[in-house]
Amino acid sequence: MAEMRRSPSELRNMFGLNLRSLATGYPSISELSRQLGINRTQFNRYLSGESFPRPDVLARICSFFDVDARILLEPVENIGHGNDPLGDPFLRDFMGQEARDVPESLFPSGFYRFSRRSFLDRLQYVLGLVWVFRKDNATFIRGFEARAAMQSQGLPSGRNAREFRGLVLRQEEGVGALISRRSLMTGSFNFLNRVSSFENNFWVGYVTRTVRETTENERVVRMVYEYLGHGLGPAKAAGKAAGYCAFEDLLPFHQRLLKAEQPFA
Repeated sequence: MAEMRRSPSELRNMFGLNLRSLATGYPSISELSRQLGINRTQFNRYLSGESFPRPDVLARICSFFDVDARILLEPVENIGHGNDPLGDPFLRDFMGQEARDVPESLFPSGFYRFSRRSFLDRLQYVLGLVWVFRKDNATFIRGFEARAAMQSQGLPSGRNAREFRGLVLRQEEGVGALISRRSLMTGSFNFLNRVSSFENNFWVGYVTRTVRETTENERVVRMVYEYLGHGLGPAKAAGKAAGYCAFEDLLPFHQRLLKAEQPFA
């Protein structure tokens, strides 16, 4: 029982520590506080352990990050740790920590610009932006589908509907990523291998989506990732250009790596 007798300052500090850990998946605190509907100054006070949210605000934070009120009492990495299916003995030697150990030298954290052919229209290409980050000995990826791509399929195009997240796993010749939109609405597997370039900042591979076979649409297309670093300036510029474009509008090195004239094999 003594362990449960936490002082208000201890609760604030634990909450602030956990909130900082949860926030590592978001490149901008301003954007995160906006999504949560919390004043940036007040959010910083939560992060520093200077203040504590009202019950309704706490409930909003827990719902947003999909955690419970134990974030007041114990480190967030311990919450639900025993329910990790990839760490189960049945999968541990196949998809456990060794597979999740993706060195920064292999696939660094930061922003990436990606390009690929559209699954729905062979004459169009998709430009996008993703954020890669490390947390709790794992590497995660987060981004948003192009609004036009969602609308062309008759799907909701709001921010929550467009968001996708995934887990990056180490492969023998590169990295793979299991990616899904919210509630497993759509999923994909990505494989990327680093290629030689002037700044050593390009990866090429493919993405395959989890849909049934049709004669009209493609399920596997070649894809390029370009590492932009951690700066918000290049990321914002790439984000503004995200969406559909013609092959000729892609950057020259993206065009070269995508090999539009060669069918995917």
